Amino acid sequence: MLTELHIENFAIIDRLDLALGPGLVIFTGETGAGKSILIDAVETVLGGRADATMVRSETESASVEGVFKLDAAMRSNIHPILAREELLDNPDYLSLAREIRLNGRNVARVNGRVTSVSIMREIGELLVDIHGQSEHLSLLRIQQHQKLLDRFAELEEISTAYHATYQRLQAVRRELDALRKSERDTARQMDMLNYQIQEIELAHLNEGEEDLLREERNRLANAEELNSITQEALIALDEGSPESAAATDLLGQVISALNRLTRLDPSISELNELGQSIFDNLADISRSLRSYVDGIEFNPRRLDQVEERLALIYNLKRKYGDTIPDILKFDERARAQLDDITHASERIEGLELEENDLLSRLADEGQLLSQKRRQQSTMLKGSIEIELADLQMTNARFQVDFQQRDDPDGVLLDGGRRVTFDAHGLEKVEFLIAPNPGEGMKPLVKIASGGETSRLMLALKHVFASADQVPSLIFDEIDQGIGGRVGMIVGQKLWKLARQHQVLCITHLPQLAAFGEQHFHVEKEILDGRTITQVTQLQGEMRLDELAQMFGAITQGTLQSARELLQVVEKATAVEQS
Repeated sequence: MLTELHIENFAIIDRLDLALGPGLVIFTGETGAGKSILIDAVETVLGGRADATMVRSETESASVEGVFKLDAAMRSNIHPILAREELLDNPDYLSLAREIRLNGRNVARVNGRVTSVSIMREIGELLVDIHGQSEHLSLLRIQQHQKLLDRFAELEEISTAYHATYQRLQAVRRELDALRKSERDTARQMDMLNYQIQEIELAHLNEGEEDLLREERNRLANAEELNSITQEALIALDEGSPESAAATDLLGQVISALNRLTRLDPSISELNELGQSIFDNLADISRSLRSYVDGIEFNPRRLDQVEERLALIYNLKRKYGDTIPDILKFDERARAQLDDITHASERIEGLELEENDLLSRLADEGQLLSQKRRQQSTMLKGSIEIELADLQMTNARFQVDFQQRDDPDGVLLDGGRRVTFDAHGLEKVEFLIAPNPGEGMKPLVKIASGGETSRLMLALKHVFASADQVPSLIFDEIDQGIGGRVGMIVGQKLWKLARQHQVLCITHLPQLAAFGEQHFHVEKEILDGRTITQVTQLQGEMRLDELAQMFGAITQGTLQSARELLQVVEKATAVEQS
């Protein structure tokens, strides 16, 4: 629900901060005080029209921000959108903000981050329904009619089963389409796959061999230098030169001296052992170097073979992957694809059988769904017409229209007719209304705006209260053309509706305003020669005075009428709550 509304430099509003609660929230005030501007501001922050005319004179920009508290149902609807757009912040609250600049440019923000107005509108349509001069109303979106009817009739389980069958059918058809397209290119694909598989298979690749080949190539290419350096080390170790003795001879002298020292002074025995260990290690080095030099190979032919093998691996990497494991994985995929193509005809045959089974099941589930919808639409019609009669629209008529369209590729009904289908059923569902006698049924989206339409929407909203998932509802001009008696009925219905939704209502009727659980007074003031709108929350005597003034001038009689009205409302709501 909408918990906070912050407005700055919007039309004749200088600055306004409203904290809104749940239940029925009432706005009252003289005509022209700026009540409808509040609705314009809310619509703007929901992604509605915004232009420079909304910017207060002598200022550069206007801004509106709404903060919404999200319940579990709203989180499940809105979080996927926020996650998709990387706008998810606090899971329990959502901020929508709009800045309108004098140059005509405006900026939309969701949770403080700049986004497109279309994203803001997509989110806003899930949060608030406005009925007044605007068309920000879910009931005016035909695609919502079927969902509302299904929730009203408690058909979610049947609808979910149908939708699951539909989704599986779409998946089967996508796979069939892909297989049939690939079937036309089967010969070319098979030749290509066979060539690729054979080329990789003939290479007999082994993981890790490329590194070993590079090391071998390095040894073969540098065999002469490796031999020379090794011989140099061996001469220094074992043979020596006329200028210097071999390292082993010199170290042997050191070991001999250490042995003599140890016999004379046993305290240096550890040093003697260390010297012996060094001598042994030096001997190991010498043996290893002789073994290494014996293994050095002067083999130009083998070098050519290694170079050719590395060139083959490079060529395969260029075609099939960056590493040998990648090439081998490509080979696995190619073999699997070849197997799929080889067995494509069998797969197509199996999928065609499944497609027919799914179409048959979809027909059964779709016809059951249609039957339940039509049955429940009669109950819906009666419920809504009772509500309309309560609101002095006795002659208004409501109807649910079901339209099926013939389609040779559609599902086969029991009577032998084939009809089109989509993810939601076998027909298009639309609400029709005839507000006045002599007028034919018209689509709900075509009806004119005004107080009569507001009452119609109230009747619909009241019936759909549990089915409608939009948390906040706004009604403007709902009391147009009705008297006090009907105003009490409207107020009571709004109060009942507010048990399941937050309801904001602008009214001039005290009988309606008395049902408010939060009451704001909107008025214009002139400050420093400029007109501004002020909004004050009314409680206690201030609210009593406002209700009395809505009856006429404040007198003992109107004050008494206001007290009695509040008592009647208190009793009526107490009965509803008990």
